[in-house]
Parts: sequence; C-alpha cells; structure tokens
Amino acid sequence: MAWPDAYLTETTACLQPLTPSKDSVVAWSSDIMSAKPVDVFEPDAVDPLRGVVAFLHGYDGVTLRDNPIYTALFNKHHLACVCPLGPGCWWSDRIFAPFDDQLSPITFLSQNLPAYCHGRWNVEPSQIGLLGVEMGGQGVLQLAYRAARQLMVVAAISPKVDFETWYGHGTTLDEIFPNREAARQATATLHIHPLDWPKHQLLVCDPADHYCIDGVQTLASKLSSTGIPFESDFVSTHGGFGWGYANAMGPRVIEYLVQNLPAPAA
Repeated sequence: MAWPDAYLTETTACLQPLTPSKDSVVAWSSDIMSAKPVDVFEPDAVDPLRGVVAFLHGYDGVTLRDNPIYTALFNKHHLACVCPLGPGCWWSDRIFAPFDDQLSPITFLSQNLPAYCHGRWNVEPSQIGLLGVEMGGQGVLQLAYRAARQLMVVAAISPKVDFETWYGHGTTLDEIFPNREAARQATATLHIHPLDWPKHQLLVCDPADHYCIDGVQTLASKLSSTGIPFESDFVSTHGGFGWGYANAMGPRVIEYLVQNLPAPAA
C-alpha cells in the first residue's frame, strides 16, 4: 500500500475500537460557520461555560465528534467545542480553491472563528483554546502565530510541522505549492514572530512517531533559542502516531487548555 494510503489506514484504525456513547452522540450536532460545515459539542452544563475548544482535524478528516474520551473531558470541564471541516487544507495561509477560492483556510479561521464563537456562546477570543492533531496540529500553530493577540492558548498533538516532507506524495500539498521549497517556506517554524506569539503553547508528540517528531522538535528548538515560552512532552509514548496516541493524551491537553484559558466573567 502506497503512502499516504498506508499512513491514513494506520492512523484511523486506532479510532475504531472507540464506540460512541449514547450521551456523546446526542451532545454533538452539525452547524454552519460562514458557509462552511462544523461539528459542534455543547456540555450538559453551559452556565457558566468554561470556554470553547476549536479543534482542527488531521489529514484523515476525523474530528472529535462522538469521540467518547474527548466528549467526557469536555463535559467534565464545561467546555464547548467546534470542529471546522477542512478536508486536506489546514496547512497554511495559501488559498486552496476546493475549500475557498477567496480566503486561505488559516485566514478564514482567523476572520470567522472568533465571531462564530461569540455569536453562539458569547465568549471572547481569549476564551477560545486551539487544539489540533497532525495536519490540524500544525494548523492551530499557524493560526495562533498569526492571531497571537486574540488566540492565546494552543495545544498541538503530533503536529506535522515539517509538512514539506510530504510534498510529492499525492497529498493536497502538491496542489497548494509549486515545489517542496515553497512548502517549506510556509511552515510554522518560519513564521514565528519574536515579539508576537501565543502566551500559552503546548507541543506533544510521541517519540516513536517517525512522521512528526523531527519537525516538532525543530520547532521547539527554535522557540527555545528565541526565548519564547512553551511547554512540551516528547517523552510520553502510546504506540507512536495516530489516534491511539491522540486519545491517550486527551487528559493532558485538555487540562492544559483549562488551566490557561481565562476564567469566565462573573
């Protein structure tokens, strides 16, 4: 089986044993954010709502909808969640016509995500925590680095930061960029602003994840050398890459978001 088919088969297979509970299915719904589909979760208790988690999916397109682990965590911490659907496009600020022929995916999110969350839950941008896996993991970093004064809390699970290494393998990157170097120039590592960065960022990746570990460690090294604070976990291991790891790290990343999102106004 050729890459990326083999990769997608392995990562999504980790999700299959998780059977959604009746409560999680009921709690999730579909909505529209500025003409784009989103999956939405609202906790049993929304008064007060602790905050909103905006989740960007990986290349497999799997959101957190009906995921029993994250659904339970959202309910426990009184968090809402919105998962925009962007098949194969949470890479950069380059336009991807199948998603939108006027706005890049990252620009679309920076312009529409805060307004959507405010309109639905009456929360300010500072109460939105960004979370993503793999493609979406580096996507939330791209978003946070461009909107650091609005979206100040971000957690990236196995972010595919060095996505230029996937160029030429038949992914959407081949449509977005003319060559591998152009893709590299668009990576999050090269878009860190030394004076304008998200206040709280967490990077986690399984050390056995040979697809993503090198790129995220390079990013961490640059953040460290630039003096930008961040937290990381490149030690915990749960089978390498895929949803087995993402689910196992759920408590860690959600606790991080809760700890760093500002408390709701009284």
